Amino acid sequence: MVHTQLDGDLFSQMVFLGAAKLRTNVKMVDALNVFPVPDGDTGTNMNMTFTTGVEELAKRQSPHLSESAQTLAKGLLMGARGNSGVILSQLFRGFSKSVSGKSEITAHQFADALKAGVDTAYQAVMRPVEGTILTVAREAAETAVRAARVSDNLTAVMEKTLEQAKLTLSRTPEYLPVLKEVGVVDSGGQGLVLIYEGFVQALHGEVVDDADHGQQVASVAELEQLVAEQHNAQLHMKTEDITFGYCTEFMIRLADSTEANKKAFAEQLFRAQLDRMGDSLLVVSDEEVVKVHIHAEHPGEVLNYAQQYGSLHRLKIENMREQHSNIVKEEATKHDSAVPVPVAAEVHTAEVAAPQAESKRLPYGIIAVAAGPGIAEIFKSLGVHAVVEGGQTMNPSTEDFVNAMNGLDAERIIILPNNSNIVMAAQQSAALVDVPVAVIPTKSVPQGMTALVSFNGDESLDTNQEAMTAAIAQVKTGLVTHSVRDTKLGDVEIKEGDFIGIADGTIVTAQADMMEAAKELLRNMVDEDTGIVSILLGEGTQDEQGEALVAQLADDHPDVEAEVAYGGQPLYPFIFAVE
Repeated sequence: MVHTQLDGDLFSQMVFLGAAKLRTNVKMVDALNVFPVPDGDTGTNMNMTFTTGVEELAKRQSPHLSESAQTLAKGLLMGARGNSGVILSQLFRGFSKSVSGKSEITAHQFADALKAGVDTAYQAVMRPVEGTILTVAREAAETAVRAARVSDNLTAVMEKTLEQAKLTLSRTPEYLPVLKEVGVVDSGGQGLVLIYEGFVQALHGEVVDDADHGQQVASVAELEQLVAEQHNAQLHMKTEDITFGYCTEFMIRLADSTEANKKAFAEQLFRAQLDRMGDSLLVVSDEEVVKVHIHAEHPGEVLNYAQQYGSLHRLKIENMREQHSNIVKEEATKHDSAVPVPVAAEVHTAEVAAPQAESKRLPYGIIAVAAGPGIAEIFKSLGVHAVVEGGQTMNPSTEDFVNAMNGLDAERIIILPNNSNIVMAAQQSAALVDVPVAVIPTKSVPQGMTALVSFNGDESLDTNQEAMTAAIAQVKTGLVTHSVRDTKLGDVEIKEGDFIGIADGTIVTAQADMMEAAKELLRNMVDEDTGIVSILLGEGTQDEQGEALVAQLADDHPDVEAEVAYGGQPLYPFIFAVE
């Protein structure tokens, strides 16, 4: 079909079909992650990110292109998970800015908007790596610009864009040798190609009906449920420990003000007032609409206050105590012998320390990402005020970090992502709150713990950021997990089901036996300069197995101090911190 103009309705159909195409291929994209470890989550992150944007677009779809593009961009911003999700959100953020104020655009303007999205995404990445989703997006956009010079048919331009995206994707192994070695293409680039395939389908007249869209949204709920089932943090607390019992969500339409509710809206004042009424607060606003999420004990007070600024819409109030009791009862029926360990209230939700009897603003609020009840407890013992549940396969979103920061009454905030795939979402969230934020680029739990040792509450935020960042270079991280496929990386032959040892991101050993893999990994990591080795035991790992590793270290390196602690982390039977 020939399209010479793109309006908000056609753009929305393109987005809906792109999301549907991505959704149906999530597992395929996940499987493209290079390392043969059970943490392939690029497809999941991109799907969750894109669906958050789609949900917002479905609620506020407009024939005006600028409005629809802005709505999508806001949804993607708050829902961004993992590096791939953050980059995806930035691509459409740049697109949205390029079409600002335009009700419809030409093919030439569409190509320019794709290019603007690429420029925004590159600016958001501190050290862009070619051979990734960035390369696929860039070369596809450059082709779009060239195609739009000779054709005003948007369909033809998008077809050329997709053709180039596929070609660039096939070449990603030439940029990144590790992709070529394993025999895969870049997973993030594959996700973008799927979205573009949906765009082309929409331009050829295909549509997503209401039933299909509902199915898509439900699929993300299923993914969230899968995470909840794997890392069921709800079981790690008691129902009576819930301080603010009602999850309250609503929107305020500022334009609908009447004489009775004509108060001028000031976001900082509004946020500060609501912050006194609960926790897990999120406020996102523009000139017309305010979106609010809060856990409150008296939701009626929240709504009465909010109504001063405009009319209330899309109200949702859920009794979290009742929800929690039901979850505990259901799980107790399934696992009669389960003994929960207190750590966090919700998956991807910050656990904030109980308020002091006398409220006093913290000079610093420290947030750490952790998967596993033991690791969360260790972080709290080191001075962390809020733990965001997350890690491999369960990357927190931008909104999760915003919720955590808004739940702390602190003058300054430090975030420890503790995973390389979470750093960008943490950095993106820093711009969405009203207090200074420093993101320490910790890529592992051991790095996060080492950074905390260098924190000094009497120093400035800049000084702490510098000291904590420097400290993470003093620790080496070792991980033991199992392989999900046959492959060869460097000189290491890996079979599906093998236990593999990873030293600072490099696979150094693969063994059929878990303990042999752990021992070999330690042999590779511990040397004459090592003073301390900390061993974190994962889900299902026995104390005796940790003690066996300590005994080996005592034989091989009698001067090295070794300690064992329960981490409870999924996927990794052992995490080693070598200093």
